Amino acid sequence: MNRVYLIGNLTKDPELAVTNSGVSVCRFSIAVSRRFSNAEGEREADFFNIVVWRAQGENCHKYLKKGSKCAVCGALQNRSYDANDGTKRYVTEIIADEVEFLTSKSADGAEKSYDNKKEVTELEPIDDDNLPF
Repeated sequence: MNRVYLIGNLTKDPELAVTNSGVSVCRFSIAVSRRFSNAEGEREADFFNIVVWRAQGENCHKYLKKGSKCAVCGALQNRSYDANDGTKRYVTEIIADEVEFLTSKSADGAEKSYDNKKEVTELEPIDDDNLPF
């Protein structure tokens, strides 16, 4: 089984490209905070490269930007290539099949996170006789 779930913030704006066969591919990286603080009391982060294909990749390019918070579900994939200097390079990426945008833009252009909790001031009563079950 190969399944990865990550929540983090984009480290730079997403980059969109199109393959020779016309398929869109979007690449970006996210920083994911570790659960525990280090010896100095700071929370370190790990950085992951994300690849998103087709329409979902186009949406990521359109709506995400540096600093945006997102959730990514996908599979871990390794690949290698020969660099210009003749050395073999290895890359580990998350090939995403689901990306959830966790930051939205308000009408004034400011970003807000969905994980902020709203205070409930008043609840409306529900008439149980009108429920269908």
